[in-house]
Amino acid sequence: MMMTQKELRTKKSAAHVVKKLPGGGFVLVLDTGATIDAQAEAMLQALHSRSTGGITAHLKTLAAKGAQNFMQNFYVGYGHKSIGDCGSATVFVEGISMLAAKAIQDWRLYSGQEASTRYVDFAKQKFCNPLGTKQGEKIVEAWRAFYMKLQEPLHAHLMQQFPRQDGEDERTYTKAIAARAFDIARAFLPAGATTNVAWRMNLRQFADALMLLRHHPLEEVRTIADVTEKALKKMYPASFCHPRFATTEAYNAQWMQYGYYYTNRQAKEFTLLYDAVDRTMLAAHAQELASRPIKTELPPTVAVCGTAAYEFLLDFGSFRDVQRHRSVAQRMPLLTCTHGFEQWYIDALPEQLQARAERFIAMQQKRIDALKTSEEIKQYYTAMGFRVPCVIAGDLKALVYVAELRSTRFVHPTLVRQMLALVESLRTLFGAHGLVIHTDDEPHRFDVRRGTHDIIPQT
Repeated sequence: MMMTQKELRTKKSAAHVVKKLPGGGFVLVLDTGATIDAQAEAMLQALHSRSTGGITAHLKTLAAKGAQNFMQNFYVGYGHKSIGDCGSATVFVEGISMLAAKAIQDWRLYSGQEASTRYVDFAKQKFCNPLGTKQGEKIVEAWRAFYMKLQEPLHAHLMQQFPRQDGEDERTYTKAIAARAFDIARAFLPAGATTNVAWRMNLRQFADALMLLRHHPLEEVRTIADVTEKALKKMYPASFCHPRFATTEAYNAQWMQYGYYYTNRQAKEFTLLYDAVDRTMLAAHAQELASRPIKTELPPTVAVCGTAAYEFLLDFGSFRDVQRHRSVAQRMPLLTCTHGFEQWYIDALPEQLQARAERFIAMQQKRIDALKTSEEIKQYYTAMGFRVPCVIAGDLKALVYVAELRSTRFVHPTLVRQMLALVESLRTLFGAHGLVIHTDDEPHRFDVRRGTHDIIPQT
């Protein structure tokens, strides 16, 4: 059973720091109950780098003097940022929009998890309405109602389309059908639907990420950054007391406010933006490219040969799946109705619902267009089935890893389609240089093993 915020605060075994968010959610910095916390661990490693006295002597120093003054003087005061890499914190953020979750995760060194749309009861889940108007409420509640009405006919349709085969476990099959239904219906959820995020990074990365998030275009994200910083400062006061420089803050505010979101009205289905991989350098890695076994990554030495970048259209729901990959650099797309609703979701519905869905989407789009607000705020009211232009760039090791992992039968079909296009492009560009890519021989097959991919608490 989930503990209440009061219980989280008063539980004797740990002193978690909890800060409420204005919208009803909260930020929790986890107290593991460790005798040596993140700041102390960072201090010990820093001392270890400057002295041959050994860890035993450093533990005595820690016991005698504590970590507060050390971190404040050397990590913050002297600017030795690498010391902040030596201690980590875990933050839980609950009751925030899908958009805010993506903003938190838009950091190359982010580690953590987000609640899956398969395991959230959207009949009761809060949907953000930042405008606070009846018009906005009407839009998000219409999405919810349509999403809920899809559930029963979708399950029946999928069971008819993918009947259980001999030897397939009934429970696993039922869960696989449910997962497929949720993967289809999620397209009709607005990006303002709320979710939960677990966020673990070292102290330095938290400070650096929050430095940008406090200037994010969305007020919700700016508030989360402010509340998270206050919570971290309460837990680790000596590590989150950095001075703020007006010139730095103004610079970050400028590009975050006006250059953060990516848009391209002329975006095509799939495009190679550039190929900056040096073929002469790549020739030295021909054997590694050709002999790599399945489920094995290319060596990191390949990265120095250069990078390539792609742009493709993908529904925002599936963008959420590919955005979790930190090995490639990505832009955060602005969610709009410009590039249309992904047709795959319409085609996946029972035939008798397809025309109705198209009419409903068109009606909702008119309502969104009529909102007197910014494009950034309209995202909250826009369904995740609408397509956005996605940009990814990376070296061959990173691109091949993402392409192979996200082009299997266990991945959402709309993402699989674009990852298979990436596979073909990489083969065309680098196949003659020895590159071998291992792909699923039936990437579009419905596999009941997808019903085993959940996480069940032990009883």
